[in-house]
Amino acid sequence: MIVVMKPGASKEQVDHVSRRIEELGLKSHPIFGEERTVVAAVGIEKNPASVRAQLEPLEGVEQVVPIAAPYKVASRELQPIPTVVRAGSLEVGGKKIGVIAGPCSVESEQQIIDSAKMVKLAGATALRGGAFKPRTSPYSFQGLKEEGLKLLAYARELTGLAVVTEVMTPNAVELVTRYADVLQIGARNMQNYDLLAEVGMQPKPVLIKRGASATVEEFLLAAEYILDRGNKQVMLCERGIRTFETHVRFTLPLAIVPYLKERTHLPVVIDPSHGTGIASLVPAMAKAAIAAGADGLIIEVHPNPDKAWSDGAQTLAPGAFMTMMNECRRVAEAVDRSL
Repeated sequence: MIVVMKPGASKEQVDHVSRRIEELGLKSHPIFGEERTVVAAVGIEKNPASVRAQLEPLEGVEQVVPIAAPYKVASRELQPIPTVVRAGSLEVGGKKIGVIAGPCSVESEQQIIDSAKMVKLAGATALRGGAFKPRTSPYSFQGLKEEGLKLLAYARELTGLAVVTEVMTPNAVELVTRYADVLQIGARNMQNYDLLAEVGMQPKPVLIKRGASATVEEFLLAAEYILDRGNKQVMLCERGIRTFETHVRFTLPLAIVPYLKERTHLPVVIDPSHGTGIASLVPAMAKAAIAAGADGLIIEVHPNPDKAWSDGAQTLAPGAFMTMMNECRRVAEAVDRSL
């Protein structure tokens, strides 16, 4: 349910409503807007009519309305104003389109430093790089782990770029949080609920990727786990879904961008690298994503894609990335946005 406060309701009145919601066995999520405040009452409502009857008479309350969507805190019904996520040099949402770029895996100090300098020169606002790599084969490169995290932090020190990297297990959250600016939840872990709850209890922004076979509702409910634990800095990332098609690695459904914009206040990021699996297709899909309304892009870039330790086929070389960024700027300007 959403408790809509009257214009000018005092902080004491909002706090009182929040306490009453907690006493009823629900979680309270106050959202302070420019004109008025709303308080979400989230949880299992055994008797919604009774809850509503107990909240409506409280001082400062204008009305109590139900939230129709199964994802409560992520819903635009609760928060009509889009969320803008900020982490160091990265801003995603509003008029600004954030660009996260870098190699699939951190391979060495020279490789990640060169990557960071090149993507910054092209206009990227954050550095991506995997220190922990979930791989289909147990014999594939699994990442440099903490050493990779240290190299990412060093690259941030040299370039000022915010660091985005994946966390794979709940017990690694504290370690990754020490080094990263944004924690990424990979597609394979989208429904790892223990991990979602753990990242929801730490303060840094989270980028959650849609599972390859997940519905949009399942995707949003996964994000809801993070939001429900108190972390409101969540970005939704579409990285392609598994279909019957074989001409691309995954199918990148860009209709999800306006669909999510209608239903959630969370910013939407598109990953055309995984979404196609083919480097030559990445620039076109990146431009299309911006035209569709995406708030951010996450792109794989490597100094020498032919020698990349993972995902070289979908990775852009520095020159191709620079060209793509110049083209994306023109598209962004045409839709009244900026990179």
